[in-house]
Amino acid sequence: MLTGKQKQQLKALGNSIDHRYLFGKGDVDQAFLKQIDDALEAHELIKVGLLQNSSIETKEIGNILSKELNCEIVQLIGRVILIYRKSKKNPRITLQ
Repeated sequence: MLTGKQKQQLKALGNSIDHRYLFGKGDVDQAFLKQIDDALEAHELIKVGLLQNSSIETKEIGNILSKELNCEIVQLIGRVILIYRKSKKNPRITLQ
């Protein structure tokens, strides 16, 4: 579980992230989960965006990702989720 100070640190780092992994129509499938899992292992902190035609709410997909991938939801803004998980092989972000 992240502390408030750690979330603030990650939010600040998240401001510079331009690339988003996009989720569209349909359900969360294994291919999408694998893509996000690989991205978290490589980058630790990523943004997931929901397209306008997505039938799933932002909070709902955040909860699914958190549960399935054992990651932390740092921030929900509109249709964008900022998520974090410490890399097992190559941790880069040092939390205070």
